[in-house]
Amino acid sequence: MTHVISVPPTLDSDAFDAMVDEASRAGDARLLFDARHVRFADPYGMTGLLALGEHFTRDGVKPILQFPQASDVGGYFTRMGFVGAAGAAFEMHDAPRPRIGESGVMLPITAINSHEDVHGVIDELNENRISTLLAEQLGYSRADAIAFSMLLSEVSQNIIEHADAPGWVGIQTYRRWRRIDKRVVVIAVMDLGIGFRGSLDREHSGRFGERWGDATALEAAFIHGVTRFRDPGRGQGLKQIRKKVGRWGGKIAIRSGTARIADVPDWDDGVPMVTDLANFPGSQILIILPAKSETPPAEPAARAAAPARPVRR
Repeated sequence: MTHVISVPPTLDSDAFDAMVDEASRAGDARLLFDARHVRFADPYGMTGLLALGEHFTRDGVKPILQFPQASDVGGYFTRMGFVGAAGAAFEMHDAPRPRIGESGVMLPITAINSHEDVHGVIDELNENRISTLLAEQLGYSRADAIAFSMLLSEVSQNIIEHADAPGWVGIQTYRRWRRIDKRVVVIAVMDLGIGFRGSLDREHSGRFGERWGDATALEAAFIHGVTRFRDPGRGQGLKQIRKKVGRWGGKIAIRSGTARIADVPDWDDGVPMVTDLANFPGSQILIILPAKSETPPAEPAARAAAPARPVRR
């Protein structure tokens, strides 16, 4: 028996929540993710879809994935590295073929399984002229670019140090984003590990008593800087990440288990805490950083020459 899940036309964090909810109610049926009508996808939506495929593989049988029918969207999935990664998570139907040429992607979806993978991510960003891209497209200084690389290193390192499971990271820029008329950079970091509650349970569950759960664990780590380490100097990466994102006027949201917590800027319509979500393992981190300039800069020449992309909100 196969259960069909229709992937929403906009594959983002809201779509991920909806698909987790539906997949969790499908019982033991094999899942088929129908993405034929997807028109837009961001790194969070794509890494989330990979996580769903990995998690709902049962007895070695992978879920089925039908790719977007629109050629520009399928090409974008390829350039983002999704197609190359999806073979490990899905039985793929009508997968788009890779295209040769400029990808126009800040960081394609990359698997994180070791410290070497984290170093490789930073090396690739440097090879892609991250300082120049952030300066030209977001108005960031060279010091900001260095801090950005450090932020990404810290958030990716969390997969290795806390998740006890592999994960993915992906980054892309978009000309406009929902309610904000600025270029943004969107960062997604996901894993299928033990989650925040599992990471903090041994050291901290007792002090919270009956209140202990996914939401409390997220609040303890995100707001109060609680870590699983007894050494006060360790485990402060999340605190530094949150500080940097706030300084740049960005958004950070972390989903783990059945809850999500977020720092919500004025330009976003999200809420600080969501509970009673369908349970999903690990942690899923979304970071959105807006440009410092008021209006989106023109597309760089190299990107304008790239194949067409899905419409961006």
